[in-house]
Amino acid sequence: MKNPIKSLAYVFITVLFTNCASTNRLTIGVTEPALVHLSPDITSVGIINRSLSSKGNNTLDKIDKILSAEGLNLDMKGAEAAISALSTELSVLKNFEEVKILNEIEEVKKGLAVLPATLSWELVEKICLENEVDVLFSLEFYDTDTKADYRVTTMKLPNSLGVNVDVPAQEVTLATNVASGWRVYDPHIKMVVDEQLYTKNMAFRGKGINPIKAVEAVANRNETVQEYSRNVGIAYAERLVPRNIRIARQYFVRGTDNFKIAQRRAQAGDWDGAAELWERELTNSNEKVAGRAYYNMAISNEINGDLDRAIQFASKSYADYRTNMALDYIHVLRHRVRQNQVLNSQLAR
Repeated sequence: MKNPIKSLAYVFITVLFTNCASTNRLTIGVTEPALVHLSPDITSVGIINRSLSSKGNNTLDKIDKILSAEGLNLDMKGAEAAISALSTELSVLKNFEEVKILNEIEEVKKGLAVLPATLSWELVEKICLENEVDVLFSLEFYDTDTKADYRVTTMKLPNSLGVNVDVPAQEVTLATNVASGWRVYDPHIKMVVDEQLYTKNMAFRGKGINPIKAVEAVANRNETVQEYSRNVGIAYAERLVPRNIRIARQYFVRGTDNFKIAQRRAQAGDWDGAAELWERELTNSNEKVAGRAYYNMAISNEINGDLDRAIQFASKSYADYRTNMALDYIHVLRHRVRQNQVLNSQLAR
């Protein structure tokens, strides 16, 4: 049994530490620029599928299909689902005039389970020119690798009298890894502006009186893989869209009574009221208190969207009052300014 005095002391110390913390945490909602930025001049995009097997890769494709154990067209259907979802989502999320799925382009086919070498810019330009598109989105590869594991078990089946009895059976576990790779080719600047890999492990189980029946019992495998593939296509399209996220900040809650009251105002959502009290402490004769006040005023201005003024307050907090937290905060704020510049250029599209 634990010593009750020690346990009580631990709780007391924990509470004391929590109550005496000099800072408190807040979160702010901000909009980040899209992970992938395309020129505002781009009005039409083409989507190609390099995961299809070329004539020279038929042997590898056949081997893959044999190992898949179930669903010979799983790779093809999954790739089609991903591309279709990407096309639909691009049409919804971005104001492109056209989104074209470009089929039957033999030169781009690879059918390998790894990220292939990039297309030559001569070929990219040729495809874009012939199909009247500005950039190419490419599903570089798509692969479902399946391993089957069997074990002997039992299952209930009705006998000739209609009574359920235990009979010998096989249970199969299909461990399926779904992997895909994507690129965006911009021929105008001759640059691959994005490259992204997605992978997911899935497990499917089924029972049957023999291994074949056990595999057949895994009825939802195709549908599950296709649904995941559609989600991948949607996720890739969303890389072109600004994201709303929440970021964490720390602000000071100890120093004077004004800091304590300001903390309660902040917790109640009255950030302007909290800032009014912090502002009173900017001229405090105690350098530590004044430095914290300047730091908190930087937080207040960031909340209100004035990043330039926030940087001014944070810089004074660090330079004049040696508030160590302020230096990292200055770097964070300057990064946000750069991010906002990118975001504004994206939104101007």
